[in-house]
Amino acid sequence: MCGEFLFQQSVTQVPGPDRTLTGENVCQAQWMTMYPTLHLKAGHNRSVLARHPWIFSGALERVPEDVPHGALVHVIDTDAAIAATGTLSRKSMIAVRVFAFEEAAIDSGWLHQQIREADERRRLLGFGPGTETTGYRVVFGESDHLPGLVVDRYADVLVVQISTAGMELLRDQVVECLVDVFHPSGIYERSDHSARNDEGLRPVTGLLSGQVAERIEFLECGRKCLADIVSGQKTGFYLDQRDLRMQVFKLAHGRKTLDLFSYSGATGVAAMRGGATGVHFVDSSETALHLCAEYAQLNGIDSARVTHDCVDVFQWLGHRSTPEYDLVLLDPPALIKNRRHTTEGRKAYHFLNRAALRLITDGGILVTSSCSAYFTEDDLFVTLRRAAEQADVDLHMLGMLRQSPDHPISLTFPESFYLKSVICQVRR
Repeated sequence: MCGEFLFQQSVTQVPGPDRTLTGENVCQAQWMTMYPTLHLKAGHNRSVLARHPWIFSGALERVPEDVPHGALVHVIDTDAAIAATGTLSRKSMIAVRVFAFEEAAIDSGWLHQQIREADERRRLLGFGPGTETTGYRVVFGESDHLPGLVVDRYADVLVVQISTAGMELLRDQVVECLVDVFHPSGIYERSDHSARNDEGLRPVTGLLSGQVAERIEFLECGRKCLADIVSGQKTGFYLDQRDLRMQVFKLAHGRKTLDLFSYSGATGVAAMRGGATGVHFVDSSETALHLCAEYAQLNGIDSARVTHDCVDVFQWLGHRSTPEYDLVLLDPPALIKNRRHTTEGRKAYHFLNRAALRLITDGGILVTSSCSAYFTEDDLFVTLRRAAEQADVDLHMLGMLRQSPDHPISLTFPESFYLKSVICQVRR
């Protein structure tokens, strides 16, 4: 059995200062060091002990030059024991993204188990084939012990996003596992997001397996939805706002509604299904607004209740101040993508919320969201308080929401919490 590991990379250090290399221990030691080993600096193991899945470059001793970008590595603590297994990045400040806080062989069998367990957790939430929700996130990166990987399911089609060099090298194995676990009609890749830039990776899109249509129909809480998986934003649909759409559905009856940054109009359509008198969509993308109309038609919405403006939302708001909407939905893209953009992003969130409040009638409702991980719930509260003061309105909190549970927030990885929404009644 030990001979199976002789082709692996050479042993650089055997974990455990007192280990005797005889019999089964020889085999185990070779297995434990089948990947290159990196060493934590003294006093820099706190995050690993707390099971945070990022190890920053400053926490490591010198990384050997012959360890390639994206390689699987073992991280050795100061007691010479393997503390983690992950992939190395030579381009990001996050030097190692941890898959397991122990020695582990990240092979097809390991990936298969993690993917299956991730989907089983979604089944506990009531999602999956034969349920009222057939569109959901199957894998959410670090929260599912698969850093650099996102997998979304739309009916019998899977959409994959890869954001790290380490996961890029595992792509073929991941696809094989997805085919084996889900037997999808097709798998499509949408690795075209900006996070790949930090890893020195080019955008990649295209068919990985089977066949897919450009638009995929699926169910969300029993309602028909439409994902544009080829050219739409993210993987084609904002699955993380499922819970928010449920609340909007309940609040919308009899309300004239404004949907800002509408994209495909999923939240606005939820309002119409809930009895909104009409919805005005505002988005800078003509393609997205066409999708709004298609999505409304799919749900049997009277086209007379749907209007739109194709324009920059900031400019559109800058020319309006009359309270005329009973429900305003504000869900901008991430305005703070990293800490460098914090100051400008805060100003943008303040402008948007203040301008939106000016358009809401007395007794109307603001539903406002932020998907910026660097803009906290407290930041959103402060922004709303200041915006309300300047708009000369009182706000009464009706509810708070976070990302839907198929985008799980990890207790050991606070960065997994990014989406927050506040629902307020506006009184003049």
